[in-house]
Amino acid sequence: MAEPVALLALCLDAAFGWPTRLYARIGHPVGAFAKIIARCERWWNRREASPAAQTAGGIATVLVLIALAGLGGTILTIAASTFGSSGWLILSLLAWPALAQRSLDTHIVPVIEALRADDIDQAKTAVGMIVGRDTAALDQTGICRAAIESLAESFCDGVVAPLFWLLVAGLPGIWIMKAVNTADSLIGHKEAPYRHFGWAAARLDDLMNLAPARISALLICLAGPGGWKIGWRYRYTHASPNAGWPEAAMAGALGVRLAGPASYDGVMLAKPWIGEGSEANLESLVRARRVYHRSCAICWIIAGGAAWLG
Repeated sequence: MAEPVALLALCLDAAFGWPTRLYARIGHPVGAFAKIIARCERWWNRREASPAAQTAGGIATVLVLIALAGLGGTILTIAASTFGSSGWLILSLLAWPALAQRSLDTHIVPVIEALRADDIDQAKTAVGMIVGRDTAALDQTGICRAAIESLAESFCDGVVAPLFWLLVAGLPGIWIMKAVNTADSLIGHKEAPYRHFGWAAARLDDLMNLAPARISALLICLAGPGGWKIGWRYRYTHASPNAGWPEAAMAGALGVRLAGPASYDGVMLAKPWIGEGSEANLESLVRARRVYHRSCAICWIIAGGAAWLG
């Protein structure tokens, strides 16, 4: 992919995100994946079915998503090629919605603004939009810690992983990655009724994020010098084989502790701490956002370099 498809897609996402008016008119492509997953679940995740049957249904769901995303991406790539030298512009437009640089930043800003105004309740509401844990009992430290963790992990899921698969496998690659990641978000849970049905989605998402997670940690360490030692020491502390890499790197870059005990659906989980140093606060959240911006800038350099080398 010699043309700067990835670079232009990153530029479009940074400049516009996914515009509200466009979302109101046509929704977002990820929404189509969610509908497919919901339909497959009704067909293949029957409560009376055996665990093996539920697992098979989950595998079938993932295969359907891969086939549709891959075939759709391939057809669109071929169609774009018919436009000659301007085809890469069309590919950039088609890849753009799969990136989430601006969206992540847009969700972090309200948390920062609420904390600056000493409005803890509003900060809880804002951070509740981006994390899965219970937020009602969080204090400022808990809010900042949750926001920083989400920003670090979502940097991988929403920026680095899509960019990686776009560079590796073009339009089919980026949309297969988004389809699998959507399935993992919706059904890749260990709790019923998805314990067996979501197994394939969770495992494939882990596999597709192996390289991006480690690249994300590297970029965070480059953008926030000081994260190397802690990032390496705590990279496997997280329950996920991937999420610990960017979170540990961010903890090291900021000199704070992340993770730790957290409540989910009213159940307190004794999650281990990631990192060493002080407790997270508003100042560290603001610095995390700066590290995120610099990390995204490095992604732009990589995308531009890939086009130049191509």
